[in-house]
Amino acid sequence: MIRSVCCAILVSLLGLAGLASDQAEIELIATRRVFPEMGPGLVALKRDAAARRYLILSSGSAGVAVYNLDGQRIGTIPPTAAPQGASPSGAKTAARPEESRGATALQYPSDFDIMSDGRLVIADRAANALKFFDAAGNLVQTISTPAPSSVAALAEGDVAVTTSAFASSRSVGTLRLVTVFDKDGRLAREFGDLVDLASRRDLNRFLNIGRVSSDPSGALYYAFTFLPEPTARKYDRFGFASLEISITSLDVMPAAQAVRREIKRQDEKGGAPRMNPVITALGVDPETQEFWLALGNVLLHLDREGNRRGSYRTFSAEGARLEPVAILVEPGRLLLACDPLGIYEFPRPDKSKP
Repeated sequence: MIRSVCCAILVSLLGLAGLASDQAEIELIATRRVFPEMGPGLVALKRDAAARRYLILSSGSAGVAVYNLDGQRIGTIPPTAAPQGASPSGAKTAARPEESRGATALQYPSDFDIMSDGRLVIADRAANALKFFDAAGNLVQTISTPAPSSVAALAEGDVAVTTSAFASSRSVGTLRLVTVFDKDGRLAREFGDLVDLASRRDLNRFLNIGRVSSDPSGALYYAFTFLPEPTARKYDRFGFASLEISITSLDVMPAAQAVRREIKRQDEKGGAPRMNPVITALGVDPETQEFWLALGNVLLHLDREGNRRGSYRTFSAEGARLEPVAILVEPGRLLLACDPLGIYEFPRPDKSKP
């Protein structure tokens, strides 16, 4: 089993404190709202370039909503089920065994991604499973894994998953951040060292929950949701860490110190862990491997080496604060999915002419 290397490159942004404070005041105004029927419960937003469609997931939804490039709703994955034994036209049909057991139904989807062969993998947290659907929306594979919270497709049919469970039933000894399954559903490797912030094992595992994303080069990005100092890591597909970014600039330190005080309080008091997110969304530019992090309504742009290129506060045209839960980076625009306000289009500030 391949483990992550310990010598990740640590990028500290403390020296950019003055610049960061100024950049965070730059306002980025949405040009319009897209997919207007999507609103409360937004979780994930992806573009399937090969199939020329957009895919949108809301928590508690029946499936992933499918749109064409013109923004028209064209379906759902899995499809909305017709009454058992009847086709949409009313003709009698024979239900497949997995349909009769309700296996295709999603209980509480938390994330999804698009595999290289066009299949959709959905992390169904309440079902403790990854569910794979073909282009027609048929369930073709299921992998059991505890409370999957985020998922990313990798090369050669591998899939990386994170968990919101305090401990994996497979884990013996040291816990890891990321689990990778191969195309046959077998455990391939686990990697990613946890950051120690609390003496309580359950609280410390909770604080290390994060979201994953991948890019066409095969790299995997992990953004920690709850660490006091906004932190993200970059791994290759085998789990070797090449980059760690920990933002410690003066503009984020007051909030980070407040989070550390709350961690100490919960560590001493006990009870179920409860924290507000620090990093709320992660988006990767598939062309340049630059990435974007959302800290509430502050959007950070970092290059592929982790250098900070810009900071923006995001608002709708009407002046509402927009706090993304998902970021889709496209060549000419950013799409930010904001729960509960909807999905908004923004110009790429890094592409704007001076």
